[in-house]
Amino acid sequence: MMAQYLALREEAGDALLFYRMGDFFELFFEDARTAAQILDIALTTRGEHMGEPIPMCGVPVHSAESYLARLIKAGCRVAIAEQVETPDEAKARAKREGTPSSKALVGRAIVRLVTAGTLTEEALLEPRRANMLVALAELRGSIGIAAVDVSTGAMVLEECDPEMLGAALARISPSEVVVPEDWAQGPDAAIFRPRSTFASDTGSERLRTIHGVATLDAFGSFTRAMLAAAGGLIAYLDHVGRGNLPLLLPPVLRETQSGMAMDEATRASLEILQNSTGARAGSLIAAVDRCVTGAGSRILAEDLSAPLLDSDRIEERLALVQFWRDRPIERAQLRDALRAIPDLGRALGRVVAGRGSPRDLGQLRDGLSEAMRLHHWLTGAPDRPAMLDAILSRLTGHGALTDLLSRALVPTPPTERSNGGFIADGYDAALDELRATSGDARRAIAAMEARYRDETGIATLKIRHNGVLGYFIEVSARHADRLMAPDSGFTHRQTMKDAIRFNSLKLHEEAARIAEAGGHALAAEEAHFEELVAEVVAAREAIAATAAALARLDVGAANAERATEGDWCRPEITEDTGLAIKGGRHPVVEAALAKAGERFVANNCTLGEDDRLWLIGGPNMGGKSTFLRQNALIVLLAQAGCFVPAESARIGLVDRLFSRVGAADNLARGRSTFMVEMVETAAILAQATGRSFVILDEVGRGTSTYDGLALAWAVAEAVHTQIRCRCLFATHYHELARLAETCEALSLHHVRAREWQGDLVLLHELAEGPADRSYGLAVARLAGVPASVVNRAKSVLEKLEATREATGGIAAGLGDLPLFAAMRAEPAPASAEQQLADALQDADLDALTPREALDLLYEWKRALPRRNG
Repeated sequence: MMAQYLALREEAGDALLFYRMGDFFELFFEDARTAAQILDIALTTRGEHMGEPIPMCGVPVHSAESYLARLIKAGCRVAIAEQVETPDEAKARAKREGTPSSKALVGRAIVRLVTAGTLTEEALLEPRRANMLVALAELRGSIGIAAVDVSTGAMVLEECDPEMLGAALARISPSEVVVPEDWAQGPDAAIFRPRSTFASDTGSERLRTIHGVATLDAFGSFTRAMLAAAGGLIAYLDHVGRGNLPLLLPPVLRETQSGMAMDEATRASLEILQNSTGARAGSLIAAVDRCVTGAGSRILAEDLSAPLLDSDRIEERLALVQFWRDRPIERAQLRDALRAIPDLGRALGRVVAGRGSPRDLGQLRDGLSEAMRLHHWLTGAPDRPAMLDAILSRLTGHGALTDLLSRALVPTPPTERSNGGFIADGYDAALDELRATSGDARRAIAAMEARYRDETGIATLKIRHNGVLGYFIEVSARHADRLMAPDSGFTHRQTMKDAIRFNSLKLHEEAARIAEAGGHALAAEEAHFEELVAEVVAAREAIAATAAALARLDVGAANAERATEGDWCRPEITEDTGLAIKGGRHPVVEAALAKAGERFVANNCTLGEDDRLWLIGGPNMGGKSTFLRQNALIVLLAQAGCFVPAESARIGLVDRLFSRVGAADNLARGRSTFMVEMVETAAILAQATGRSFVILDEVGRGTSTYDGLALAWAVAEAVHTQIRCRCLFATHYHELARLAETCEALSLHHVRAREWQGDLVLLHELAEGPADRSYGLAVARLAGVPASVVNRAKSVLEKLEATREATGGIAAGLGDLPLFAAMRAEPAPASAEQQLADALQDADLDALTPREALDLLYEWKRALPRRNG
């Protein structure tokens, strides 16, 4: 056995090997140590290898999926080695090979590799997240990208320049990336495959064969780089599935300029699909998603990840949202219906991949039947938008298949098919007869049990069954002598601690009848299952189209639900470069405040050719970053075809969206926070166009005051004069206000704040004009910085401001020694009363014991000068 295991272990490569032994998947050696630690299961030993005990652990086959999910989440790949012959077949093979049958080892083979990007099992997938597998290939300076969601078969081919690869992968968000073995760029955790599999002619041939076409022209004009990536992708799927390909729908061509461009930094900054920690909570989609199906949520995520640039397509989506917003009763009825529909796309994916179950067939039956009912209902709706008509055309045409599945399957088919019971009575007369025979035999056994009790006088005699012995007669030990007699007609089989087991000729005959009928019945059900699967596979593209149509219907109704819930407006999409948002709000922040019972303060934003750059000042925590992000998100939502959180919004199409708001270091790449900021800023200056929308926050921080101010000044000038795009630029450099004198399309704004009785009051309102100050000390006090530090900072600030006024401002240069002298000057000694006040302010009264408090009082009393008189 160990020789067989080691051969399979070598074949598995870097994957953990699940080695099937009876009802368990066993792991040995380092695999066992790794799995035991990840899964928190017992690590034992079995036998020895090279004189050392062999580490071992195992998981039950029936619950393997839950363990697989944890291993995949931990970054592991798993090879499944199944038994590919029965013990009887192994003995027959051993006999042919001249090996003693006692040494016959059941044959095993790796039937599948379970990897993060090739999952189809329902328990291993997130219902609301697509699971993308990507393959990359580079030809003549361009990178081909082939992406597929194996769980649904949706496949997209595209091409990009090498410098845009990061942005493309950030948009797709793949679970796994496959690249040629000599690949020198791209993600660090890529899977390397032989370069020979990444060939354009092979990719073209495989796609044509899979889809049964002579040419791919009907699907799109694919480049050689795209086809090379497709070739690598299909070869990897072959390798993982051991020649059993999953569902692959006809590839869809994605044009490079078909959607709004966003780089990795922008996606991370705007937290579109996940927050800064990688969780869904707190992201844009979490605040927007009201879909009632997992498929709908996946489509919505795709919409938000790739906003459109085609105003006609945007208007089609908006019209669908408007249709359902205007019909709240019908919308509620639709959402109730959709909520009950299974995930057709993923059920289809499992069936086509050969991992389907009777339950999956039942889901397809129920989902397609409901789709046709929705088609009948919605066809009668007046004033239907064009997109709804397109959706309806894909909800019908499944009558024959649903009729077949309805006749063939029981109302609630089981997940497992090995025990049968999923083919309905009346579908197959021969199967019904086999079941009747089996049932008659069971009734005969029950009658036999009663007869044997009467004949033997043993009232406790029972006829039982187990998987090892089959049917047997069982009596207690004290009654066994009656059945042991040579002429009793019973044959001893097994002695237990408290019972003796017997057989009889009649029981043997009836058991054989049951086994034969049951076996034939299971074989008949299995044959019917394969027939039904073949019918589903033949209709896979039409079923997939229906699944996608239902998901799109869910997105339209869900967006209408969200718009109604939050009083969002339908944006007006234009071809100019204007941006006019009235009463705009940040969807994520507003949702968080609403949970806390607080109200979000809305603000306007109006950018145009004569006022395209807003310079925004004001205190930290005043809402500058929120204002910047909310306008970017409103633009993104509008071009994704969603209503937006505002009173009104007029959006001139944005070709590229850039967000440089906040930054963190990237130590793995040797980049400081400031370096990351500069890299992101450089990308904006190199890629933004006159139709772009840019939000910039605190450019120049992280370096010296002069360097930072100079950089911020130059970046603002470049955005205004060279790029000439719409831009919101937040800063604490008050000196930048001077740019308004030379930049005619720049205007000054600030977020309002007030100090009241020493406390900072943040109003979160945007006003015109420059900020008077940054309120940094007030924010520090609000954050809990000790009063002594804040007071010292206030003293330094007063001297700095006085020096700056005396020397003509910061532009006079930091070389003026009086400024530094003012900073270095020691403060005048504080009076005893001031020292006492400071000590009292800094004392942690809650931490003092009564004795310590009394000692402090005596100390302070001694420190105070005695007053005369």
